[in-house]
Amino acid sequence: MPLLRSKVLVLNSSYEPLTVCDAQKAVLLLFGGKAVSVTHNPDRVIRTVSTSFPMPSIVRLTVFVRVPYKRIMLNRKNILLRDAYQCQYCGRTDLPLTIDHVVPRSRGGDYSWENLITACRRCNTKKGDKTPREADMQPLKQPIRPNSLMFMQQVTATVSDDWKPYLYMS
Repeated sequence: MPLLRSKVLVLNSSYEPLTVCDAQKAVLLLFGGKAVSVTHNPDRVIRTVSTSFPMPSIVRLTVFVRVPYKRIMLNRKNILLRDAYQCQYCGRTDLPLTIDHVVPRSRGGDYSWENLITACRRCNTKKGDKTPREADMQPLKQPIRPNSLMFMQQVTATVSDDWKPYLYMS
């Protein structure tokens, strides 16, 4: 991965996580005076003609930014992401996945975060037009509406340990 494409956690001035951006954007924030470096990667540096700067890992904005409540769009990609690309009935991750209505639409189930889960074709066909109780197939996790922090935690699950305290993962 090119150096300026590595990921950097951006915090609000209150240290709450806002987003993840690439290092190029973070460096622009730093040099523009809009952010300060919280932690940096000691093994990676950005070199100019006359000096070197440590590559930021976490930056904090200098001015508080009011962020309106972020609603996560209900779509196939986000359902797959929330369920970690795993069938919620058998737990397999190596099969093509479909979207299943926990309570079938023919039984009054709606199109909502709390009623949609990922399922492999075999499990979705086996469950068919039944409720999980009738099919004796309980989901591994109860489906819930995700928030932006949940998605940020999933995206950064394999990133450096210095991010974890800011994402409430430690």
